[in-house]
Amino acid sequence: MVLHKSFSAALAAAALVVAWTVAAPAGAAMAADTTTTFTVSGGALGISAPASKDLGTGAAAGTLTAQLGAVTATDTRGALGASWTASAAATAFTNSTTPAAASITTATYSSGLATGTTGTAIFLPGQTATPAAISAIAVTAYSASVSVGNNSATWNPTVVVSVPVQAIAGDYTGTITHSLS
Repeated sequence: MVLHKSFSAALAAAALVVAWTVAAPAGAAMAADTTTTFTVSGGALGISAPASKDLGTGAAAGTLTAQLGAVTATDTRGALGASWTASAAATAFTNSTTPAAASITTATYSSGLATGTTGTAIFLPGQTATPAAISAIAVTAYSASVSVGNNSATWNPTVVVSVPVQAIAGDYTGTITHSLS
């Protein structure tokens, strides 16, 4: 009986040693999880265009053709599946030398292909082959759809002003406005 108790005690002690060794091996590290969060903030839509452009000098019954320079539409909203449309509109070109002269209102706008894009979206030019008449009624210059996060597109639009045969000599000024929504 004493032998049986000693054997049982030895067996119980061995079981404790094995259990302790399996449960907490020597040098084992303990772990603690930390749930970590952060926020990615969204921005806004923005558009930039050259402040001024001289289309050059031309004669009555002729045309003036020039590229305006880089126009860039930027979307920093950080959205999934968002879209935007850039538009262009123009005022009449008025003669600042002879204010009584008739304004020139016949102009076209062609966005052409993008000179650069960033991010992921489907970018579409408003015009590639056929220019659009530009006036106070805006035309689509560029658009993006199905965007993933931030993106941008840059293009260098071509403007053609048709000078009527009855145009009075002088300096003409108008404004081409790009907007983004």
